[in-house]
Amino acid sequence: MSYVFTPPPVVSVPVVGRAERFPVHRIYCVGRNYEEHAKEMGFTGREPPFFFLKPADAIVVAEAGKTAVIPYPTLTSNLHHEIELVVAIGQGGRGIRAEDAAKHIFGYAVGLDMTRRDLQTEMKKQGRPWCIGKGYDQSAPIGPITPAAEAGDIGNAAIWVQVNGSDRQRSNVSKLIWNIAETIEHLSNAWELQPGDLIYTGTPEGVAAVVKGDTMTGGVDGLTGISVKVA
Repeated sequence: MSYVFTPPPVVSVPVVGRAERFPVHRIYCVGRNYEEHAKEMGFTGREPPFFFLKPADAIVVAEAGKTAVIPYPTLTSNLHHEIELVVAIGQGGRGIRAEDAAKHIFGYAVGLDMTRRDLQTEMKKQGRPWCIGKGYDQSAPIGPITPAAEAGDIGNAAIWVQVNGSDRQRSNVSKLIWNIAETIEHLSNAWELQPGDLIYTGTPEGVAAVVKGDTMTGGVDGLTGISVKVA
């Protein structure tokens, strides 16, 4: 088959302990999925989960033991970090029940949902989509994926991010409003999940701005951490 131009390479993420890489299909993100973060954004309660997407090529891989570099994006003066547990889907499906969700999970990774907060806030005020605030280039840093069987008790894992060595966000995955299995159930009723999908499961409280020169170091217990510098 021939194309009018050379297709871009497949976006992929390294897998801990394997030579094969995980090819990325779609990136789904869960909004306001920790109660304290919902409160700091002006919301309360266990509202039904909602989702937004980032393009697959928004991925920036932070290799183990290295610091990835992302540029400070255009059009914003309020760039926020959001540390997240990322679920990597290995078996697709539609209408997946929560009790069956685990067998659809390939593994887990640490990710950052970088957000042009001022642009997102303006879109909210106008009732418009968040794409310009959430789905811009290089907005989805991610570390290597750990296969599920090697990730330990991920449902009770600590999650955190530091900026220049000082704590910004620190919580526990157990505090998700909609847990991993419930999220997969809801998400698979809206879209047919495919192998290669990534789910950024939400961020805890403490989101705040970063500027050029800042380095974000984040982790989830049992997973390879992530280090990302803003240039």
